[in-house]
Amino acid sequence: MAPRLSVVVPVYNVERYLAECLDSISAQSFTDFECVLVDDGSTDSSAAVAVQYTARDPRFRLVRQPNRGLGAARNTGVRHLADGTEYVAFVDSDDTLPAHAYRLMISTLDETGSDFAAGNALRLRSTGLEPSHVHRRPFVETRLRTHIGELPALVTDRTAWNKVYRRSFHASAGLEYPEGMLYEDAPVSIPHHFLAKSVDVLSEPVYHWRVREDGDRSITQRRTDPRGLADRVRSIELVRGWLLDRPEPVFREHLRAYDRNTLVEEVPMFFWTVPDGDRDYRHAYHRHVTRLLSAIGPDLLAELPPFLRLKYRLTVAGRLHTLATVQRAHLRVRNTRRALRR
Repeated sequence: MAPRLSVVVPVYNVERYLAECLDSISAQSFTDFECVLVDDGSTDSSAAVAVQYTARDPRFRLVRQPNRGLGAARNTGVRHLADGTEYVAFVDSDDTLPAHAYRLMISTLDETGSDFAAGNALRLRSTGLEPSHVHRRPFVETRLRTHIGELPALVTDRTAWNKVYRRSFHASAGLEYPEGMLYEDAPVSIPHHFLAKSVDVLSEPVYHWRVREDGDRSITQRRTDPRGLADRVRSIELVRGWLLDRPEPVFREHLRAYDRNTLVEEVPMFFWTVPDGDRDYRHAYHRHVTRLLSAIGPDLLAELPPFLRLKYRLTVAGRLHTLATVQRAHLRVRNTRRALRR
């Protein structure tokens, strides 16, 4: 009989963290699962660690492939799922899960019949766990059988790993993770929210998202890497392209809401990196962000608060030294306000 849940874990050069990750999966109170480990051409001892777990626990299986990146490894894992599994989930191999994570999400889905469940996350540091700012707003409270149309904050729920999908929904959506780029989660996670008939949103943390503090930086911590910026804009463009291709009129409204979130929350994250970025980074910022703003168009820009409009005008004009000065002043004001509140 097939296990009810399949967990896909891409593995690439994570020898320091992999055992902790797999221990947390093995310790799940929900035990009816298989774990498909995809060694994406690791050059350290990660594959050897994975082999140890397959030898001691028949629920773990290992698939090997040449290095093709995280998106490709996830897609490979999906192609190797056992026939007949009911649910599918993803875990990044340097992270961990609380022991109740899959029991909570699957019991909820069994009750509601929703297409997938998404839960809160905590940041995992050497000093312990702390709230994830990225997940704070959409997961402030539990809401069952909801939808992104009812809860617009779900547009910020971009991560692949804080979810359990009903496998039939995941397959019918027909979406694969983009390959050869960073920030590959959003072009799948956000369309899934729009395609779902209903989603279960859980305020309870179901995932521990590691912050690497040892100089071995994770993808999301390469803040002034031009490639990271280019791929993040590309990720936004892939979501926009998917929304534009949908024929249903409601998706025009969804696109407008997504674009507004992009202008208010997504792109402003780049503003904080401009003062620290070198010439190559600033050139990439100007080129990619200006292209994105051109695609979104001027109407939404005109609706933004004045200070935000100023930053976008400086961006389009290529006045990045002035933008950096404005951003430093913004940082000083923000820090002063925080100090006064304390």
